[in-house]
Amino acid sequence: MRFSAHIGYLFADLPLERRFEAAAQAGFEAVEHPVPFDLPAARVASLLSSAGLRMAQISSGTGGPGEKGIASLPGREGEFRAQYARALDYAETIGCPYVHAMAGVGADRATYLRNLDAAQALCEGRTPGLLIEAISTVAVPGYHMSDVDDLLSVAQTRPLHVLIDTFHAAARGLDPIDALRRAGDRLGHVHVADHPGRHEPGSGSLDLPSVLTTLSQCGYAGEVGFEYLPSGATHLNWLPEWRAARTAQRKEVS
Repeated sequence: MRFSAHIGYLFADLPLERRFEAAAQAGFEAVEHPVPFDLPAARVASLLSSAGLRMAQISSGTGGPGEKGIASLPGREGEFRAQYARALDYAETIGCPYVHAMAGVGADRATYLRNLDAAQALCEGRTPGLLIEAISTVAVPGYHMSDVDDLLSVAQTRPLHVLIDTFHAAARGLDPIDALRRAGDRLGHVHVADHPGRHEPGSGSLDLPSVLTTLSQCGYAGEVGFEYLPSGATHLNWLPEWRAARTAQRKEVS
């Protein structure tokens, strides 16, 4: 289990190229960003290697302003497939295990499922896998894939993985721990942010330390991404305690 900094949210005061080293110096072992494509893949691979990091996940693209992806948007199928193919090439070059197909703001389920099938076909024989996430309508009004139950239902019928976000689950009135457990072996990635407020661990009401315990009990060995809005200069104060707790849990398991 490795801790990943979402460098779209964290270290955002720095140019993108400098966020990699900043994340490593803070104590993260991985980073993630939905659209790193302004940097050539070879440059990102070099930055990751220099900092001793892994890229946890990228998206295939977020679309235009306010779209938050295009997988559910009718009439954009060709664009989606081209973007997903490009992202797969990029992900392979940088050693990234997942490409997230962001659903977008829209409500065409048939288009969404067809695009997921097309993305899965593109993944055949490739190292990166297909990832999908439920993003609450509290954060993104009208987002097509917004419910964890819906997410897990789709995952039961396709060989893909899911991303469970503690904030998005709580914003829908769900227990994030229960959502993680129900994801089972379909769980490919985890996002951590407190609720309410979507700030760092310890800023809200969620029992986020139990996330580590749950993931350890489930044998999860992927990245835990921290995608939150920093509340201030001390927003990383939680990290040493989480690293120590993870080490203790590893010893208990072994």
